[in-house]
Amino acid sequence: MKILIVEDEKELVDDLNEFLDDQGYIIEVAPTTYVAREKIFVYQYDILILDLGLPDGSGLDVLKYVKKHKPQTGIIILTARDSLDDKISGLDLGADDYMTKPFLLSELNARIKSIHRRRNFDGNATIKFNEIAIDTDKMRVSINDQNLTLTRKEYELILYFVINKNKVLTKESIIEHLWGDHSDMFDSLDFIYTHIKNLRKKMQDMGGADYLKSVYGIGYKFETD
Repeated sequence: MKILIVEDEKELVDDLNEFLDDQGYIIEVAPTTYVAREKIFVYQYDILILDLGLPDGSGLDVLKYVKKHKPQTGIIILTARDSLDDKISGLDLGADDYMTKPFLLSELNARIKSIHRRRNFDGNATIKFNEIAIDTDKMRVSINDQNLTLTRKEYELILYFVINKNKVLTKESIIEHLWGDHSDMFDSLDFIYTHIKNLRKKMQDMGGADYLKSVYGIGYKFETD
């Protein structure tokens, strides 16, 4: 799961970054509304953690921008303001949740998972497709009721494919989803083939079908038809 933290308080950003990275999320940071808009325009995020009080404007303006351009993104508002008007404004504009500082990081993580489940899996923690079961809370995959041993990137990869069944995913979109800001450092996209090959082999070794198809010159597709 890919998360953008829009927050200018460095100590809080560092704490969020360390904690959420340990939970297996891909994290990017925007300290201003300007940087946030730039990133949202270029990249796709699953969840936005958004402070309302930013140095160059209101987080509510970022919220409006997200709802207009990337409405599929889940949004949690974080703010020091304990104002009912702020809560109502944020929720009316389309935020999924609201937390007042200070807050427990474990509670934030629970709310992130809840929003992700609601938006992608009809509220279910476990996604099932034929012989495949993905436990999104425990980040665990099984094939025919046998646990699959995956790297963190392989887990993110199969989850990304299953969410986007029968859609052609470009190599660029796969790399950007798995590596975020660091995707620009790769000179070649060919290495993604190794990750696909390893994932396919692990699935087939457990008796899984070969759903991962190469689309020549473009990327890959999790084909179920």
